[in-house]
Amino acid sequence: GTYSLAVCAHAHNVPFMVVAPLSTIDRETPDGDQIPIEHRDGAELLGDAERRYALRGVAAYNPVFDITPAALIDVLVTEMGAVERPDEAAIAGLFRRHN
Repeated sequence: GTYSLAVCAHAHNVPFMVVAPLSTIDRETPDGDQIPIEHRDGAELLGDAERRYALRGVAAYNPVFDITPAALIDVLVTEMGAVERPDEAAIAGLFRRHN
């Protein structure tokens, strides 16, 4: 997911850009805490039908997606344009262009 990349970029002062369709932004959700994250079976990461790559007893955390806090995003690019340091006002501007 993008979260670990964003944290790493932030720690090393590397600008972080997210490219995503506007439809992935939920303006009704103030932060990611309210978004339910679906999880897949951890076994998918530990091997395949023919063999297991991890030691027995090892478990894996396998979320379908993650959430990247806006504070870690330097540039957001959508089909409606790009904004630096996306905040509510900047994102609202992207949605105005869309309508």
